[in-house]
Amino acid sequence: MPHDLLSVSPNLGTPAPLLLAAISDTVIWIIVAVVGLVALILFALLAKFIKLWMQALLSHAPVGLINLVMMWLRKVPPDLIVYNRIAAKKAGLDIPTDLFEAHFLAGGRVERVVRAMIAADKARIDLPWERATAIDLAGRDILDAVQTSVYPKVIDCPSPSSGKTTIDAVAQDGIQLRAKARVTVRTNIERLVGGATEETIIARVGEGIISTIGSAASHKAVLENPDKISKTVLAKGLDSATAFEILSIDIADIDVGDNIGAHLQADQAEADTKRYQAEAEKRRALATAQEAEYQAEAQKNRALVILAEAEVPRATAEALRSGNLGLMDYYRMKNMIADTQMRDAIGGKPQQS
Repeated sequence: MPHDLLSVSPNLGTPAPLLLAAISDTVIWIIVAVVGLVALILFALLAKFIKLWMQALLSHAPVGLINLVMMWLRKVPPDLIVYNRIAAKKAGLDIPTDLFEAHFLAGGRVERVVRAMIAADKARIDLPWERATAIDLAGRDILDAVQTSVYPKVIDCPSPSSGKTTIDAVAQDGIQLRAKARVTVRTNIERLVGGATEETIIARVGEGIISTIGSAASHKAVLENPDKISKTVLAKGLDSATAFEILSIDIADIDVGDNIGAHLQADQAEADTKRYQAEAEKRRALATAQEAEYQAEAQKNRALVILAEAEVPRATAEALRSGNLGLMDYYRMKNMIADTQMRDAIGGKPQQS
């Protein structure tokens, strides 16, 4: 690189002042292009903000232009805030944009809250902004709750998702009844936060149906007046501490099931039979054991008799030797024994040796 700026470039053969002028022109064009691009982006953003500002102004729901820019910087979509403010204003609700921003930044659904408040206002339901946003942030669908409050919905009992098609209960006469109920409810906005859900309503209604059928003296009485179940269950105030208000409970279907009482009696009789058979077997085994014991005792006594009889010849011989028994007395005794055996033989008794 030459030290003299006025020297000629060895590669291009161009004077140094011309080269510097060319470089300066290039830098200027780059700066102009960057500035133009930035200006174009700013103009596009500004045009969008101006459009939103004009829409809000013409809709009599003014939003400051600076506020729109600040929303964009706070990562809040300005069009969402402006459109919902316009909708609320047209419906007669004047809600500041700060409340919309706060609810959006808290993770709420601004559009559904505004639609719910508009629907509640048209239906003359008291739903202030604080309660609506609290319900939305609690995870409940506030719009669906308001719609259910205006148009009650029907809940099937039992729930199809439970896999059961009927509520089974047994009357006092042992006959099983299978019932289906339809519960008409509407949302209670005041108890929506912290109130029990549909599952609690279904469980309570099912419990009430089972209790009513179980307290009936006969299944025929239930079949004759199924509305008695509805009145009894409805009178228990099953909607307390829930997010709903029960309007009616209707028995959609009721059928006769199995004779549970007869099955239970048959099972009880079978169980009693097995118990009695076990007791009889126990007594038979005891009797067999006692018989064996008696036979053993008889054998023992018979052995004692044989031992005693074996002593008779010895005693007789001893009496003959000692002179206590004469020979003629011995023969008379033998004749008496022979006569006794003959009489026993005639009488059919077995002879003893």
